[in-house]
Amino acid sequence: MKLSRLLSAAAVGLVLATPAFADDIAIAVIGPMTGQLANIGDQFKQGAQAAAAAINEKGGVNGRQIKIVIEDDVCDPKQAVSVANRVVAEGIKFVDGHACSGSSIPASAVYAESSVLMMSPASSNPEMTDAAAKNGWPTIMRLYTRDDAQGAFIGPWIAEKYKGKNVVVLHDKSAYGQGVADAVRATMNENGLKEVMYEGINAGEKDYSALVTKLKDLKADVVYFGGYHPEAGLMLRQSAEQGFKFQLIMPDSIASPEFWQVAGPAGEGTMFVFPSDPQAKPEAKEAVEKIKSGGFVPEGFTLFSYAVIQAIAQGVERAGSDDPAAVAEALKNGQPVSTVVGDVVFDEKGDLKNASYDINQWHDGNYAPIKQ
Repeated sequence: MKLSRLLSAAAVGLVLATPAFADDIAIAVIGPMTGQLANIGDQFKQGAQAAAAAINEKGGVNGRQIKIVIEDDVCDPKQAVSVANRVVAEGIKFVDGHACSGSSIPASAVYAESSVLMMSPASSNPEMTDAAAKNGWPTIMRLYTRDDAQGAFIGPWIAEKYKGKNVVVLHDKSAYGQGVADAVRATMNENGLKEVMYEGINAGEKDYSALVTKLKDLKADVVYFGGYHPEAGLMLRQSAEQGFKFQLIMPDSIASPEFWQVAGPAGEGTMFVFPSDPQAKPEAKEAVEKIKSGGFVPEGFTLFSYAVIQAIAQGVERAGSDDPAAVAEALKNGQPVSTVVGDVVFDEKGDLKNASYDINQWHDGNYAPIKQ
């Protein structure tokens, strides 16, 4: 009798506990938590956890707490699809991720099929939201800028500043790297500057001496490289070893101390494009101080991941529901969403309107915007 009563009490406890757990708003934060790009995954995690803590401390979302679930896709497309299927199977309705466009694009199809709201704080390839619009997938969004917008910004600048110079365009053959390189190349060409070489490299290699020799033979003045910090840093170091120096210009992927750790002094003067410094915005002051107090500098995509959590929370409040389709509709109604990166407005595709950028330059291990 006592045993049956205990079992009954345990069963009641489980029943009572389930709604409390289910009442949380679970958001999966997905990025490269391991591997060469783990620094980006760490930025995602730090930003999302800080945002959830801040929202939960103020009472949550309509009285519900946000629960962060961390997932690792290693920026690998196959792993991203596997993670996406697991997230769907677990009944999670919201995703802050993925990072690499090559992961976000295939994963987005999984989320769309199950009406999960995916909002990337980093993926910039236009195909992600273009395909979603074409296929009628309303729950695929990004709280970040697109490659074509970045290309429209930096391509004409390169054409003007380096008119008559030998410019090379390289990419790492990824959806992100080639996508942004092609966007920059197109607008640079439209503004009268033709590259002397356009080529893809193999990411993950350790020896780029043959490439450096090509660059030397071409007397390259400027190299625009669509890719990530491991390859960029190695190219610069190996060029320096051969006594060759060129101006490297990159997209947003090297907004991290990891770039300097790979490149060292050879990275001096490297430029990159990044959305106008979110850390400098007054809306970010409290969040930046809080994150820094925990020993983490909110560089790169940290505050964009923070902003994704804020946007999802506000979408749920506006919709009065955690139905992902209703939340997406509420976020695309033309009304600004208040975030640490400023007030953002989403268009009908789920992209940000009115992106703005800085050109940053590395100097002695740190970077800062330059005057244009």
